[in-house]
Amino acid sequence: MAKRELPKHVYKQRNGLYFQRRGWPSQKFKNEFGTPEFWKEYSDILSGKEKPKRVVSRNFAALIKDYRGSPRYINLKPRTALDYDKYLEFFPSIMSGANPASMKRKDVIRLRDSNADKVYFANYSLRVLRVLMEHCVDLGWTETNPAKGVPELKTKKKEREPWPQALLAAYRVSCPVGTRERLVMELCVGTGQRIGDVLEMRWSDIQDGAFFVRQNKTSKELWVPILPELQTALDAASRHSVFILTNERGTNRWSYRGASQAVRKVRDAIGALGYDIHSWRYNAACELLEAGCADDLIAAVTGQSPAMVQHYTKKVRQKIRAVQAQQMRTDMAR
Repeated sequence: MAKRELPKHVYKQRNGLYFQRRGWPSQKFKNEFGTPEFWKEYSDILSGKEKPKRVVSRNFAALIKDYRGSPRYINLKPRTALDYDKYLEFFPSIMSGANPASMKRKDVIRLRDSNADKVYFANYSLRVLRVLMEHCVDLGWTETNPAKGVPELKTKKKEREPWPQALLAAYRVSCPVGTRERLVMELCVGTGQRIGDVLEMRWSDIQDGAFFVRQNKTSKELWVPILPELQTALDAASRHSVFILTNERGTNRWSYRGASQAVRKVRDAIGALGYDIHSWRYNAACELLEAGCADDLIAAVTGQSPAMVQHYTKKVRQKIRAVQAQQMRTDMAR
């Protein structure tokens, strides 16, 4: 569409239409041009109903503040928002007063490479910066996202595997029933849920001999029967809090950091540093497979997609299939 077709103060940008008026912050239209919703939105902006808050200056501090008030940030899962916060606090420490519109691709690459010795940090900061700069584009501060298309640093990533049964046994010996370390392990292995969901579990979630789980990441609702080993650990646990796993004072749920550090001490003591908390979810999926469960039955417990069930169990699945294949080969030779 040509500019003459657009109403006053409305301009077409690469990624949509914007309201731009001297002394007013730029604002992107949410509705398609020409629709009744568009004209109402336009009218509301002019009347002040939809007028956004003025931005004093265009710098990274202001951009991050605006982003934190946007649906992009507000609709993040709690765990993801916590992860993002680490980097949203890091960016102002190095470029608080800089104008985001002046950032170039080379600057993004320089920022990434300055943390090359911390590959995970470098790559995750790039992901968050990409989202932040996309918000900058939506505000109309810049027309392009310089972080878009910048590749992450390559790293040799060791695939996570389930804990070997010998190490699980050693863990149980090291952490007797009644300890938080034992309880968190039995909850993770017994229910097959993510550590974030396990730490959120409450006594009231136990219904008819099973846990009712609403997964934070997927919003799936599951009913997972309690295994005998887990029931034994639950019977020995204190019930002085609404949460099953609590902090030292018993006043709130056990934090991820607290649980991770406590489990790491045990892992270090028994020689299991190659296996972490998240590996227990692999144990649950693999034990279900070894018990003869089809993928849909495994998913009924873990809440995983078919592709993730395959991923979590691929090594055990290969061994099981190889044994079957070789047995068929042997039977044929006879």
